[in-house]
Amino acid sequence: MKIVRFIAAILILTSGVLHITVYIQAPDNPGSIGILLFGVIYCVTGLLLFNSRIYPVYLGIFFPLTGMTLSLIKFGIPNLMSMSALFKLLGTTAIICCCYLLIKKRYRKA
Repeated sequence: MKIVRFIAAILILTSGVLHITVYIQAPDNPGSIGILLFGVIYCVTGLLLFNSRIYPVYLGIFFPLTGMTLSLIKFGIPNLMSMSALFKLLGTTAIICCCYLLIKKRYRKA
């Protein structure tokens, strides 16, 4: 279970660093402050996932899901070979890992 948590943390951290990189490359684009904000939030969430508490797992579901939803509303379905598609792939995989951690923890208690 530690490896799944580690994978989720690395995926969210990678997404956060990529969001910050996109902001640095084009700070004048519309929505760039939101991209920077989510990048910082993802980096903090990814770092929090390295400790053994449960609340970062919930954050690892909530923030990527929120970011992907807002991105779909604002920008629509991304091109398959775009940075937005990579963000969605990283976020979806991290959400799956975090959901797996919650489900395993719930069944382990029972």
